[in-house]
Amino acid sequence: MTDLWKMSATEIADAVRSKRLSAVEVTKAHLTRIEDVNAGIKAVVQEFPQEALAEAQAVDAMIAEGKDPGILCGVPVTIKVNVDQKGHATTNGLKLQKDLIAESDSPVVSNIRAAGGVIVGRTNTPAFSLRWFTKNDLHGQTLNPRDKTITPGGSSGGASAAVASGMCAIGHGTDIAGSIRYPAYACGLHGLRPTLGRIAAYNASGADRHIGAQLMAVSGPIARTISDIEIALKAMSAQDVRDPWWVPVPYDLGAFPKRAALTISPDGMPVAKEVEDALRGAAQKLEDAGWIVDEVPCPSMTLAAKINEQLWLTEMRAGADKLVDQEAEADSQFVYQQMSNRVEPLGVDGLLGALQTRAGLVREWEEFMQKYPVLICPVSGELPFSQQQDMQSEAAFEAIMQTQMTQRALPVMGLPGLAVSTGTVGTVPVGVQLIAGRYREDILIAAGGDIERSGPPIMVANL
Repeated sequence: MTDLWKMSATEIADAVRSKRLSAVEVTKAHLTRIEDVNAGIKAVVQEFPQEALAEAQAVDAMIAEGKDPGILCGVPVTIKVNVDQKGHATTNGLKLQKDLIAESDSPVVSNIRAAGGVIVGRTNTPAFSLRWFTKNDLHGQTLNPRDKTITPGGSSGGASAAVASGMCAIGHGTDIAGSIRYPAYACGLHGLRPTLGRIAAYNASGADRHIGAQLMAVSGPIARTISDIEIALKAMSAQDVRDPWWVPVPYDLGAFPKRAALTISPDGMPVAKEVEDALRGAAQKLEDAGWIVDEVPCPSMTLAAKINEQLWLTEMRAGADKLVDQEAEADSQFVYQQMSNRVEPLGVDGLLGALQTRAGLVREWEEFMQKYPVLICPVSGELPFSQQQDMQSEAAFEAIMQTQMTQRALPVMGLPGLAVSTGTVGTVPVGVQLIAGRYREDILIAAGGDIERSGPPIMVANL
């Protein structure tokens, strides 16, 4: 039983469905793993083992009755604490919300349950889900199980640390400026930011968000295999009418030319030699798998990245800035101040202009993706940052913002992006980002699978 936490989600689902394993024994193994290693890295911050075991028992009961529980049959999953899960606090890393108990599940949680997934815990995020580092005054700091001196990423750092350490097979994350893709990168995993509207979003515990977050924030999976990313996406993207942005698009949208673009340095952003090596290595793997890869410039990301910041700051100035003061968490206060120094919030004319510009950016990118169904580009211009690197100084914060341009730009266009792990540099993970046209997650998963097959499998961190 002790090795069940090393299994992939796909392996677990197949084994439970065929009765080679029970959902209960799989769940017990992962709960034991949480008990054994979580205290050392603080990935899971809300635990409820009896609920998890009851869900596993329900999966086993369905199988005994000859029913199929769903594509995530018995798979242990974690949920990030910034989405509603009935009976638990939607803290978003805030002391202010430690008692904000959800009365219903968010759509992504409902869909995971309906697909037979077993929720084994809820994972940490920075205060306000605001950083690429995971630390707050309520739950503490999450460490990276691959190397505790570097960030586990953020804001879904708890999710990535949980997956990398074997506490779950699939981690739920959210992404408005890289919060799925960067934690996956930092922890040596795969992470998918889906197209806007692919996975329904709604938190009944709070007010609807403003237009910027509605356009940019999505949920998605973090996992150790590309096949696990695929089954998690299929489970999470089921219909839910509570989200007016949800779109009933099939997963498989048909054949596509195996042609990819390689852009080492979008808009001339600085890129470390190790990152460039990973990008060229991934391109070679695709070529070996029959893809045609052209090294060309991609459409500009600079303006999209700026719009991301402007929309963020404008939304925070609409009320969240008062919460930053009330929470009085030093790191988020510093980040908010640096964001305020970088960009001005948008007035009505500025907001209209930003949304108008966004339409042109989406058009330009969609036209590019028609020629190149996949773009290979950096997740980040640098290897994963050291812990709390953004807090060192204003200059350090500014440098991080520049190297994270691809993280900030993509959400503005609503395009899907997949972080694919390609190995390590010493103990530090490295990987690449794949981008596709809207609703072409099937292309990303096909390309990601071709890269994955040419490299070593992702192993659970040895803690």
